[in-house]
Amino acid sequence: MTTDSTVKGPASYFPSIEKKYGRPVAEWKQLIRSSPLTKHMELVAWLKSEYSLGHGHANALVAHTLALAEDSGK
Repeated sequence: MTTDSTVKGPASYFPSIEKKYGRPVAEWKQLIRSSPLTKHMELVAWLKSEYSLGHGHANALVAHTLALAEDSGK
């Protein structure tokens, strides 16, 4: 039996997000958390319009950030 250490889900986009947009993922996540917006698609649209992120990258960042917020009880 082998273990698969490949990153899956939204986090699999993180290296390309950092390379393409020049900001660390932690910075993007802080922007999302500090936004007055709370709904997933509102946040995706905001990242796309304000920071010119592609849909997939914006969606991955929002999904991961919101999932962590739910896990921590926020």
